[in-house]
Amino acid sequence: MPIKERPDATARADEIALAGLTFLAGDGERIAGFLEATGMDPSGLRDAVKRKDFGAGVLAYILSDEPLLLVFCAHANLDPQQVARAHDLLSPPADPDAVVRRH
Repeated sequence: MPIKERPDATARADEIALAGLTFLAGDGERIAGFLEATGMDPSGLRDAVKRKDFGAGVLAYILSDEPLLLVFCAHANLDPQQVARAHDLLSPPADPDAVVRRH
């Protein structure tokens, strides 16, 4: 039986994801890049925020751009490993029947 993450660890991961979204939204170029990368518009963003896996998507976007990740970490006083761990905690479980699997 796999070890389940503690609820406080998941809550902290949610806080980091929210900080990431706030960081992106605080700068017009950053949020525009996020919207472009995801194919969303502002109204789609409002709907997407309600999805359970949205925080993982925000962190995946930040993690995909090292300079952005480093600026976010400096802004939020975080270590990049904390962001990566939060992403892992918030990511949906791998589907064993999927063609492409997460490692």
